[in-house]
Amino acid sequence: MASRLVAAAASSSSSSYPLARLISRRRLAGAADHHGSTKVNMWQEPMNPGNWKEEHFVLASLAMWGGLIYGGLKLVGGKKEDKTELKFS
Repeated sequence: MASRLVAAAASSSSSSYPLARLISRRRLAGAADHHGSTKVNMWQEPMNPGNWKEEHFVLASLAMWGGLIYGGLKLVGGKKEDKTELKFS
């Protein structure tokens, strides 16, 4: 089967490389094909999170949630310790 395909490609192609058309190529799949705005570091545009890089947005979100949870636990009280002092006379 494969030999028939190669023979057909060799006989029908007029180029000097008959198998060249069987090789798949990734056309227009390069990194230069941008869609939308470019992403920047969060310290370059701190007031515009829509333009931040994804990993910077994740770090900022995790820091915010950690601060909210920690502050909420401190506000509610969390674990309280009773301090009792014994005096010996």
